Amino acid sequence: MQEPEGREIGRIYFPSSPGEFITAFAHFHRAEIARMAGWRDRIDRTTNWAITLVAAMLSVSLSTSNAHHSVLMFAMVLAFFLLMIESRRYRFFDVYRSRVRRLERNYYAKLFDPSVKAEEDWQSIMAADLVAPTFVMSMAEAVSRRLRRNYIWIFLILLGAWALKVTFPSFGGESPAALTFHDWIKNAGVGHVSGWVISAIIVVFYGWIVVAALRTYGRRGELAHGDAHV
Repeated sequence: MQEPEGREIGRIYFPSSPGEFITAFAHFHRAEIARMAGWRDRIDRTTNWAITLVAAMLSVSLSTSNAHHSVLMFAMVLAFFLLMIESRRYRFFDVYRSRVRRLERNYYAKLFDPSVKAEEDWQSIMAADLVAPTFVMSMAEAVSRRLRRNYIWIFLILLGAWALKVTFPSFGGESPAALTFHDWIKNAGVGHVSGWVISAIIVVFYGWIVVAALRTYGRRGELAHGDAHV
């Protein structure tokens, strides 16, 4: 039986020629792209869930005068949980994107243009990341980025629908001038919870959304190389 070619370390065979190294390198690059694409698909799937949820809740709430505005508040809560799930998935996606981009910047870019300056010790950085994988971005940064890209519009649509439902609770054709501020606060109540409390919760929640969406983070690592808008 012919012994496999390559440099043996223990019972593991490592490439011993440039051709073998390129083959192993290409397979690794392809595998990382596949994992990155898999997490990208999961991110898109969560966004689709959120859009479908909002469309269903808007249909239930605005299609009949009997539907309470709390349906839209429940939709806000569900959209928030989907935002958290998507942000977590985005962090995993960013790990594999970071690896792929490092390979492309330091190997493939230099392959096409030898004058490209490679990152110092990029192979050691890649090896350390494979030994002990870590997230590239924090959860707060992931939430901020997903809010700016998609969820800020979802929450704004829900806020507009909630304000409309509170202003016209029965869709009886009242003009806005017919409702006083006291009536508006009264309509915002849910059960035994007063409209003041509900309104305060809405204001605080959307205040957090605005702050989280507008907050910027210093570009570092992958974010410093032109893909901060993905």
